[in-house]
Amino acid sequence: MSSAEADGITATYEETETERQLTFERDGTRAAVAQNLEGYAMLKVRDGGPAGDELERYYGFDMALDHVAELLAVSVHDLPVPEEAADMGM
Repeated sequence: MSSAEADGITATYEETETERQLTFERDGTRAAVAQNLEGYAMLKVRDGGPAGDELERYYGFDMALDHVAELLAVSVHDLPVPEEAADMGM
């Protein structure tokens, strides 16, 4: 597990038995990007964190981050991304 923080946004990256999960939190609002552990499937954006409802799927990490930024009401450039998560996406 690793994390990064910037401008009141905390990002936490972890790997479960089946997924790579990147969770963002700002002012109590959470959103997550998940991908299968092998790293080749589409990215799933979920609200409320890793166990939340799936909202959309994306091929590109940048598109998934854009959706997360919208959910958190911040600019995509404000999202901190831990180094371990930088290669998510297809």
